[in-house]
Amino acid sequence: MKGLLRSLASQKRIAGGAAVLAFTQLISSGCGFLRDRAFSDVFPLDSDSIGVASVYIAAFRPSDLLFQLFVMSCLSVVLVPFLASHLAHGRRDEMNRITTSTLIVFGCVFGILALILALLFPMLAPHLVKFQGESLALYVRFGRIALLTNFLFVFGNTLGQYLITIQRYWVYGLTPILWAIGTIGGTYLLTPHLGAMGPIAGTVIGTVVYTLVRLFGVFKSGFRFSLGKEGVLHGELKQMGFLILPRMVALGALQLQLLLLDRLASGLATGTVAINQFASNFESVIPGIVGISVAQSAFSLLSQSAAKNDRCTMKRLIFHGIVFNLVLAIPGAVALAVLARTAGWLLHLQNSVSSTFVSALWIYCLAVPFESTNHIVLRSFYALKNTMFPALSSIASCAVAVVSGTMLLPLYGVYALAIAYVVAQATQTLLLGSSLLYALRSSRNHGTMAASS
Repeated sequence: MKGLLRSLASQKRIAGGAAVLAFTQLISSGCGFLRDRAFSDVFPLDSDSIGVASVYIAAFRPSDLLFQLFVMSCLSVVLVPFLASHLAHGRRDEMNRITTSTLIVFGCVFGILALILALLFPMLAPHLVKFQGESLALYVRFGRIALLTNFLFVFGNTLGQYLITIQRYWVYGLTPILWAIGTIGGTYLLTPHLGAMGPIAGTVIGTVVYTLVRLFGVFKSGFRFSLGKEGVLHGELKQMGFLILPRMVALGALQLQLLLLDRLASGLATGTVAINQFASNFESVIPGIVGISVAQSAFSLLSQSAAKNDRCTMKRLIFHGIVFNLVLAIPGAVALAVLARTAGWLLHLQNSVSSTFVSALWIYCLAVPFESTNHIVLRSFYALKNTMFPALSSIASCAVAVVSGTMLLPLYGVYALAIAYVVAQATQTLLLGSSLLYALRSSRNHGTMAASS
């Protein structure tokens, strides 16, 4: 018991780090609910102002797509292994240099792309949405401000990867809560003064606070802006670039899978897309709180072990991470299935619609252990600086989801989409697991040959 308490209290261990991240993720999810509630309070659903909430959500899609493909494809998986490699060998100065270089290069790249998109936004907007008149004009204004917030997120997320590497999870986990509070405060406090611009003004304030708190956190941990002899372009950025391309393919495959499944759902009864999305959103809570928290907590330790070519420690971390994950994810899936009817009640679903939602959620719950496990297996690949296998597994699981969904749709309707998702997640777990065994064996043999030579 004392050992368990020490593990939970220490951010330097998987259990402790995962506990911190799971707790902050739970609070963040609660803030997300309060943010949606703020929109419904200030812009009632039964009034004409419903367009403000819809425009706000839609306006972030183009900017988020740009951010995910050109920034998060690198920052979320590629940067930490490089930083951890230097941390494992005590090269803090080199960590500072590669972080500084990443801040400048990715800030400039996204800044230029965002500026171009902002200039073209009025021409692109009518092709992206079906808003008209004042709603379309508001969409353009919101879309341009969304580009600004994501520009700030480039710096905030880069600093976040530094925090993950040095295992400062409290600062990392609390900042998204501060960001959500900014939107909530803007909706309630600024709307009376700024009108429809209130929520997004609060979002900008929250984003600034998010970035500054993370900057303070890394400075307190020893980070300093620094450039090496090569200047802005750090020597490892080129190697990072080769790892980014497969990751971009993986993200593209995931987005394509969601798009094609929604297309299948749109051919069924009215509301099918929404019911499927509601069930999927509830299912994603457990992998988000458990799977991602465990994976992020283990990521730096896995990367440091990989940098030292310590495969025994790495295998132990993977095994413990998967077991710890399943011990929490499986009961979580069971609890979610038991509470499915309560979830339908919270969504105010009625009669047959509620029954359809509950049945779909029960099927989705079968995917929880697989999806949750996939997070830590993926981080294991990224720790080895291998993004090719994850990309191939994403493409394969996407194909499985679309084919199985198409075949089962005439028989099971909306439930075919849930079944297809479960089959896709299970397929990805099988492919990733077998590929990871091969990758670990290959890297071990490579390390042995290098040492002997």
